[in-house]
Amino acid sequence: MKSLYLRPNLLILLTIAACHSSQPKVADTEKASEPNTLAQFAVAKVEPSDNKTPVTAKASEILNRKQIPILCYHQIRDWKPTDSKRAKDYIVPVNAFKEQMKMLADNGYHTILPDQLYSYLSNGTPLPEKPVMLTFDDTDLGQYTVAYPELKKYNFKAVYFIMTVSLNRPNYMSKDQVKELSDAGNVIGSHTWDHHNVKQYKGKDWEIQIDKPTKQLESITGKPIRYFAYPFGLWNPQAIPELKKRNFSAAFQLITKRDEQDPLYTIRRMIVPGYWSLSTLQRSMTQNF
Repeated sequence: MKSLYLRPNLLILLTIAACHSSQPKVADTEKASEPNTLAQFAVAKVEPSDNKTPVTAKASEILNRKQIPILCYHQIRDWKPTDSKRAKDYIVPVNAFKEQMKMLADNGYHTILPDQLYSYLSNGTPLPEKPVMLTFDDTDLGQYTVAYPELKKYNFKAVYFIMTVSLNRPNYMSKDQVKELSDAGNVIGSHTWDHHNVKQYKGKDWEIQIDKPTKQLESITGKPIRYFAYPFGLWNPQAIPELKKRNFSAAFQLITKRDEQDPLYTIRRMIVPGYWSLSTLQRSMTQNF
């Protein structure tokens, strides 16, 4: 496999700071650390979600499959004079986002959804030519008002990882908007209740941050919620069995090394900074996956 990193520690620290500055939360976060390295050839013990075939590949086989570019977006809006340079890492201006989607379409990329990725990684199911996954974190309203109409122009689908504390709040999506996205063929995933760092969970945190939000999202969409995105991209090996117990089929981090025993629960994504040129985006998609 090719090298996985583009200054991963810097990206994680920037992610922590940006999320803290723009989202409601109840707890501080800790700095990212490298995940533990476990036995490479252990079988990936994954409970498949609804309408999926069981995993047949070993973890080593999953790790050796070519990684698929997965882009992570937060806010889609024009910059304000008060936005810091760091904030602009996570705010993609409207025209820049439109140009990025057009570039993907013009270059023959096809969006895929988590079920397709799951089948590909776990069983080698073929994917469309030039696959890419588009993901949106944190429930920001611009993901519905700006990104969603733009994606529809190209028949693109996406994954929206919802932080449920924000539902129906000003500048965030409503429950009805989340349902509309789901009904239109996009996938709704869990991003916890209020963005609390998974590495800090104790006691009832799993119920508050995972169980209740999952039930709420399932009530809104009428569909099982089977995919999870770690807040700040931070994960630890202790979280994986908890996600499995709750019937999540896969979980998404950011740019750090995948877990060698459970790669389906540490799938890598790449944040798209707001100031990247189209050529930088294309180059990064090639180099990082």
